[in-house]
Amino acid sequence: MKPVVTFGEVMLRLSPPGHLRLLQINSLDVTFGGAEANVAAALAQLGQPARFVTALPDNDLAQLCINQLRGLGVDTQQIQRSGKRVGTYFVEKGASQRGSTVLYDREHSSIAEIVPESLDWPKLLENASWFHFTGITPALSERCQVACRQALESAKRLGIPTSCDLNYRKKLWSRESAQRVMSELMPNVDYCIANEEDADDVFGIKAGSTDVTSGELDHARYESVAEQLCVRFGFKGVAITLRESYSASENGWSAMLYTGKKAYFSAKYHITVIDRVGGGDSFGAGLIFALVQGDPPERAINFAVANSCLKHTIVGDYNYVKRDEVEKLMGGDGSGRVQR
Repeated sequence: MKPVVTFGEVMLRLSPPGHLRLLQINSLDVTFGGAEANVAAALAQLGQPARFVTALPDNDLAQLCINQLRGLGVDTQQIQRSGKRVGTYFVEKGASQRGSTVLYDREHSSIAEIVPESLDWPKLLENASWFHFTGITPALSERCQVACRQALESAKRLGIPTSCDLNYRKKLWSRESAQRVMSELMPNVDYCIANEEDADDVFGIKAGSTDVTSGELDHARYESVAEQLCVRFGFKGVAITLRESYSASENGWSAMLYTGKKAYFSAKYHITVIDRVGGGDSFGAGLIFALVQGDPPERAINFAVANSCLKHTIVGDYNYVKRDEVEKLMGGDGSGRVQR
């Protein structure tokens, strides 16, 4: 099988134990995560070879991160060792009416200061079946913006399908900057992934009168959003996750895949959330996995949603879920009974 290549930042993740707040703690749980690293890890767990491209310093903390990714089955051979720091972020897990919060400490990280010319994209994309990045990566620095553009241009020349999860982060850049940069990158993207707010935040395309904080979504309006995105950028497909936030602990979870001709809506799951961070990345991984396998749109969107549903039950960024577990849930077994 040919590998999926992802490009972006992986960070040290520090979390208070359980549902404590930062102001309450005297210890932190340590792991790693980051959007494109999460996608690569999830793909590897599903059985799809995945190659992760990033930059990390040459120190033991970075090596611990690489060891963890390698242990999950991710190809880390093309990780560049440069720069001086691993980005860090802190996650407070929400509960009930208190939402989860993220605090970034990632300025001047190794990937933000990467030299685009040091990335040999024809080599990095050698024998690849897919290339994926998110809107987080170009938000890190102008150097990352150049690197993303060069990666997409190389993938285009090599005939490699591409995808981008818009992943707008207001703590990293403004809407105006996001719209300018992402609009330049999108013409070389085949599949766009977004949540209920991204299309509005990045491109000013609204899902009608839908209020994402009310817990109620109008599917017809999201089909219109996807159609507008396809018309503007020529995407082969647009996937939109549909989260109904009853509270931080209870969500409705489904999605839509629009192929330019028809919208396919997945089954909906009622989730008791253990850890929301990484949920969208596991959705992207599930979708890429299914499309690389050649699955039809209806099965692809249902696989992606089921994979992401299960991730919401796992602590940490990475999705430790196997293909057979996803397919079992797709088949209707969501009982959560002990497997003996």
